[in-house]
Amino acid sequence: MTDKLLHKEFIGTVHYSTNDSVFYGKIEGINDLVTFEGENVQDLKTSFEEAVDDYIELCAEIDKEPLKSFKGSFNVRITPKLHSKAFKFASLKGTSLNQLVSEAIEEKIASL
Repeated sequence: MTDKLLHKEFIGTVHYSTNDSVFYGKIEGINDLVTFEGENVQDLKTSFEEAVDDYIELCAEIDKEPLKSFKGSFNVRITPKLHSKAFKFASLKGTSLNQLVSEAIEEKIASL
């Protein structure tokens, strides 16, 4: 089971509020806060798709890129033991730690 929705290139989170008896979420991977909600799963999906379409339309009107831009660098926190093993593996392979991590991520997400 997944707690994510996908529409076009956008991902939405899915949560449930027992206090309000409503499903709710927000669009991930954008620089703004866009939320959606529904009383049942189908309403939630419809609300998410409408929120995405409205957001795309708004961004087009104000000439703004809808998806968050990425620098291509990020910090990864791992245990010192794993860090040491990864360094040794990369060194023996004749590559950098950055290249090793990049290849590992590419391999992991190849099926998307």
